[in-house]
Amino acid sequence: AGRWQAPSSRRCARWLTTAPEKLDADERTFIDHLGQTAPGLIQAAVVANAFTKMVRDHHDTGFEAWLEAARASELRSFADGIDRDAAAVRAALTEPWSTSPVEGHINRVKTIKRQMYGRANYDLLRQRVLAAA
Repeated sequence: AGRWQAPSSRRCARWLTTAPEKLDADERTFIDHLGQTAPGLIQAAVVANAFTKMVRDHHDTGFEAWLEAARASELRSFADGIDRDAAAVRAALTEPWSTSPVEGHINRVKTIKRQMYGRANYDLLRQRVLAAA
């Protein structure tokens, strides 16, 4: 039998935030072992999944309890960042508005701007942006 290679931290994070029924047997075994050796990571995954659920369901029910749980976990620095602008996070969780369509346009304009950097003046940049719309 070959030597087992540990998964990357990114893969571990994905497995920790995936529903157990969606993992294969080897992945579940790894997560079970991880839970025995690093229970703090499992707790952080539970807290992260709770935040993901709030974002997906567009509600802030239990936000304060979540914030306290996050502060008591490996996600302390993330929780501190959320707490610094808690009003904006609550609004993002509960309000129906989204800047997603605008973000796409901003990304497109910035890409054109990067392509044109140092090559032409404002008039040509303006024409390229308008032509791409």
